[in-house]
This record gives sequence, structure tokens and C-alpha cells, in this order.
Amino acid sequence: MIPAPVLVEADYWIHVRLHPGVLVALLDDVVAGAYRVEELLPQDYRRIRELCDRYADSDIGFVDAAVLAVVERLGEPKLATLDHRHFRVLRPRHLDTLRLLPEAQS
Repeated sequence: MIPAPVLVEADYWIHVRLHPGVLVALLDDVVAGAYRVEELLPQDYRRIRELCDRYADSDIGFVDAAVLAVVERLGEPKLATLDHRHFRVLRPRHLDTLRLLPEAQS
């Protein structure tokens, strides 16, 4: 599952670091059903606003807050991200801590 705002961020990073064919391949996967895109609901925007306000000093932006709002709504215990720094700071409502993947190597 991919929260919809993540696709915009993926588009940016793909164009900065890779090439447009990577975005096309990702979209092909979405169309083929390899990923479900989770749209934001009105209650997600309220939670995003709360998170952006609460963590304003931690450089938490809209996309990170949206990801957490969706994870909370769906009751997910884990999150795949390369941004462990931000997601270690965020405290979800539905559990003590999220399991961040990939997990850090010991």
C-alpha cells in the first residue's frame, strides 16, 4: 500500500536521481495491482494538521505526516521507509512504536 502523497515525492526523487522510465515502471505496477494507492480521507487531513503542528520543530512535512495518518487509520504496525530519522520521532496513536523497515542492522 502506498499513501497517495508518497507518489508525488517518489516522482520528485525519481526525476532528481534516476530517469523517467522508473516512474513509468512504478505506475505500471500500480495499474497492474502490485500496489494499492491509499487516498487521504478528511480525517487524515485533520491528523496531518495536528502532526505538522506538534512536530513543527522536527522538520516533519506533509508527506511524512500523511503517511503516519494513513498508517494509524489502517492500524498498521509497520512502515517501510528510508526516512528512519523522522519516523523514529513520530509517535503513532495506535501503538507505542512503529516497526520501521528495513530494520537497522546490528
